[in-house]
Amino acid sequence: MSDSSAERSKRVLQARMAAHALHARITDPQAHTAPARTAFLSRFEREVDPEGVLDPGDRAKRAEHAKKAYFIKLAMASGSARAKKRQK
Repeated sequence: MSDSSAERSKRVLQARMAAHALHARITDPQAHTAPARTAFLSRFEREVDPEGVLDPGDRAKRAEHAKKAYFIKLAMASGSARAKKRQK
């Protein structure tokens, strides 16, 4: 195992350990992540209506489309990366 591979494995284990320790302490995981989730989702509303002039319902619909487009783009990139990895 190369140094970078060993270092990566160590970081992965540390991250997994930290995640398990966190989940052992919190009583409501959904409430714990709610502020981050809200901030992430508000990004799409700001993207489609930076001046805040749209009707809230229209803004929400457009933000939902922007969010779906974002996740489709991620899925495409993931598929492309997996295909490249298979070619090696």
